[in-house]
Amino acid sequence: MEKEKPEGRLFATSSGTPLQKRYGPEDLAGFDPAEKLGEPGTPPYTRGVYPDMYRGRLWTMRQYAGYASAAESNARYRYLLDHGTTGLSVAFDLPTQIGYDSDSPLAAGEVGKSGVAIDSIRDMEVLFEGIPLDEVSTSMTINSTAMILLGLYALVARRRAIPLDRLSGTIQNDILKEYFARGTYIYPPGPSMRMVTDIFAYCAEKMPRWNTISISGYHIREAGATAAQEIAFTIANAVAYLEAAREAGLDLDVVCRRVSFFLNAHNNFLEEIAKFRAARRLWTSITRDRFRITDPEAWRLRFHTQTGGATLTAQQPVNNVVRVTLQALAAVLGGTQSLHTNSMDEALALPTEEAVAVALRTQQIIAYESGVADTVDPLAGSYAIESLTNDLEEQANRYLEEVDELGGAIRAIESGYFQREIHQAAYQYQKQIEAGERVIVGVNRYGDEEETPEVPEILRVDPELEAAQVEQLARLRDERDTIRTEEMLAAIVEAATGSENLMPFVMDALDAEATLGEISDVLREVWGTYTPPGGLG
Repeated sequence: MEKEKPEGRLFATSSGTPLQKRYGPEDLAGFDPAEKLGEPGTPPYTRGVYPDMYRGRLWTMRQYAGYASAAESNARYRYLLDHGTTGLSVAFDLPTQIGYDSDSPLAAGEVGKSGVAIDSIRDMEVLFEGIPLDEVSTSMTINSTAMILLGLYALVARRRAIPLDRLSGTIQNDILKEYFARGTYIYPPGPSMRMVTDIFAYCAEKMPRWNTISISGYHIREAGATAAQEIAFTIANAVAYLEAAREAGLDLDVVCRRVSFFLNAHNNFLEEIAKFRAARRLWTSITRDRFRITDPEAWRLRFHTQTGGATLTAQQPVNNVVRVTLQALAAVLGGTQSLHTNSMDEALALPTEEAVAVALRTQQIIAYESGVADTVDPLAGSYAIESLTNDLEEQANRYLEEVDELGGAIRAIESGYFQREIHQAAYQYQKQIEAGERVIVGVNRYGDEEETPEVPEILRVDPELEAAQVEQLARLRDERDTIRTEEMLAAIVEAATGSENLMPFVMDALDAEATLGEISDVLREVWGTYTPPGGLG
């Protein structure tokens, strides 16, 4: 006799698709494997972007890290590299993300808290001291000040006599999702998009191995979006970037080869695997058929994955190790190129070294002990996986049609469409949790009200850090050639009012020891700042 389902349990994906008790051939009626699957490494890339996938090379194991000062973050990076990390992923503090120096009144209390504080070339040199930039791939999660941070990275390399064409890594540089999912914007969309395409053009000439943008669904999902919304809204933003690049006169075959994506891995194991596969197939269609890009390599959706920060719980934090493991496994089975696994204590604070080590070991056990990396796309042909892949592709296409009807991603942001859709999805999900339809272990089920939560040792940023950063800035301003600095800042203003590529001017100013906040401020004077429509911030 079949057991009854637990009372109130919901059998549906995050995107609202009912999950059937069983899947079979009837669910794939008319499914053409040659058209929808192909072979690994061939269009439509459903089965992966490379023929051998992890048999040829494992995904890059990154651990997103950065806190306090450049020196402390440098020590964490060395620790990670010594313990098997194969790429760095830099987190910046909030003032750095929104263009304020550590001595700004608007930075008070936030210096070094959510990432590393970077004010000038001196900080950047300390951040990467002893790290071979021509051997290590570096990812930087930064958007409104992406040009400045990329300029600092390139300048560090130049001062070490490392050719820029040997640098590999990724700058997030995805400003559009900031306007509706994250909030670290500065300027209006128009000049912000100019900075994006200036980076495209500069890197195409000077840094050909660098991924010039990492279009982020991660933050869209963290804001409350469903899996279908994550890939649809991410690709809608990607369409806007390609259109901007085309309007700037750039070669889309060249640009698209260096476009990458940043996706989230949540708890619904089967849906997440299907989501990654659907995203690849959808991107192939967009680049090939909509933009008429001719290079099949430029049709590949290459992506980094981070496990779901919003899924971590402060209650019973050790349970997060299990959540992260399942999410990481879904990313690997979905064909990710790079992976960050969250640490068990991140719902409480920045992660400790011990927690980071467990998170990294999780990736290594999946890679070397589980066997799932030994076969390319081992779930291909699964009735459930292929059915969910088809469903997510169809849902995402419907969203993309709605965005097109609104006039594209920027108009969808300005009208509040993205924000409303995400808010509604988040509201529905929270209602399901509160009703017990979605079970969160240790939160709405299997918790112990009488249990005293055991809080692990957490990382705390030294409150003296901010004063030290302010002192360093004062020393820099005393020691630098102020006249040269002001000349370089004036050159940025002149370039910003014209149409020249801003990147060389920003690098010249950074070389003259202009600070991140000073460069951001002169651009604020030229372009102003963005204010979202009422109620949509």
